[in-house]
Amino acid sequence: MNGIDILKDAAGRPLEAAEALRDALTAEVLNAHVGGHANSVAWLLWHVGREIDAQVADLSGQEQVWTAQGFEEKLGLDGIGSAMGYGMSEDEARAVTVDEPGPLLDYVAAATGALQDYLDTLGDEDLGEVIDENWDPPVTRGVRLMSVVIDAAEHVGQAAYVVGVPEKA
Repeated sequence: MNGIDILKDAAGRPLEAAEALRDALTAEVLNAHVGGHANSVAWLLWHVGREIDAQVADLSGQEQVWTAQGFEEKLGLDGIGSAMGYGMSEDEARAVTVDEPGPLLDYVAAATGALQDYLDTLGDEDLGEVIDENWDPPVTRGVRLMSVVIDAAEHVGQAAYVVGVPEKA
């Protein structure tokens, strides 16, 4: 097993975990703000798709699946959805709402698919290439890709926690 194989395996796990939540994702669960926090389960899953999509498009030079596959319309987010989530105000985060999980999970799947496709174009030697010198140490392609996968896994884990919080907790 090489580095690309490891990344491909890791990249698929957040989607598997998100899909495992599907049956519990009612509109009420998706749009609840546990503890008054601005980020709902819908926001968390939308952000997973956005952060994968935007960063993979930047690395690959391809169009984001958000626009290429019409997910803004499919999710009905009226402009707010094209953001990525970083630096959003509480009102902006609360505006990320959906009625059912299908299109949201489809977006996470499409973004994950774009990541998997991109990984198929790389060899292990590509992982060491410095792609961002604005950090100390500079960021390599492999580090950026691991960051994308870890962020996705963390946010899906947060969504799973919220889904599992008992109603009266």
